[in-house]
Amino acid sequence: MGHKEDLLEGAKRCLLEKGYGRTTARDIVAASGTNLASIGYHYRSKDALLQQAFLALTEEWGQEVIVAIDGSDEPEADPYRRFRELCSLLVGTAGVSRPIWKLQTEVVTRLDDDETLREAIKGPQRQARLDLAEGMLGIDPEAEPEKARTAGLLLQALTAGVMFQWLADPETAPSVDDLVAGLKTVMGE
Repeated sequence: MGHKEDLLEGAKRCLLEKGYGRTTARDIVAASGTNLASIGYHYRSKDALLQQAFLALTEEWGQEVIVAIDGSDEPEADPYRRFRELCSLLVGTAGVSRPIWKLQTEVVTRLDDDETLREAIKGPQRQARLDLAEGMLGIDPEAEPEKARTAGLLLQALTAGVMFQWLADPETAPSVDDLVAGLKTVMGE
C-alpha cells in the first residue's frame, strides 16, 4: 500500500477507536505510519480524509449487511423471514458493530455544522435504502424505483431504531422475536 491507502486505513482505525471529533491528524499519522504532509498531499485536509474514511467504513459495513441478508435468490421469499434475518444480524452483531453505530451517531450530530459532510453522505444514504429494499424484500430498484425507495426508507428507519436501542440500553433492547412480533402486530396479523 502507498501513503494514500495507509492514511485511509489509519483514519478508519482512528474513527472507530476515538470517534470523529477526537481524531487528530497526529493520531492518523501514528496509526498509518506516514507523515503529516501526506494528509494534505493526498486528501487536502484532515477533515476531507476523515470524511473519506467514514464513507469507506459505512460502505464496507453496509456491504457486509447486504451480503448477510441476501442469502436467498428467491424473489418470493417470505418477507418476515427476511426481516428476521436482518434483525438476527443486527441483534447478533450489536456488540461488534457498536463502534460503527456510535460513529454514525456522532456524525449525525455534526451534520448541522458541516455542510460538506452532509452532502457527502446523501448519496450513500440513498443507496443504502435501495440496497436494503432489494436485499431484504427482493424489490428491484430499477424496475420499481418508488417501491424500493419507500420500502428502503422504512427498513432504514427500523434498522437505525433497533441499533439506537441497543446502544442506549442493551438489557431492554428488542430481541429478534420482539421485532418480528411487533411487525406482525403493526401489519394486523
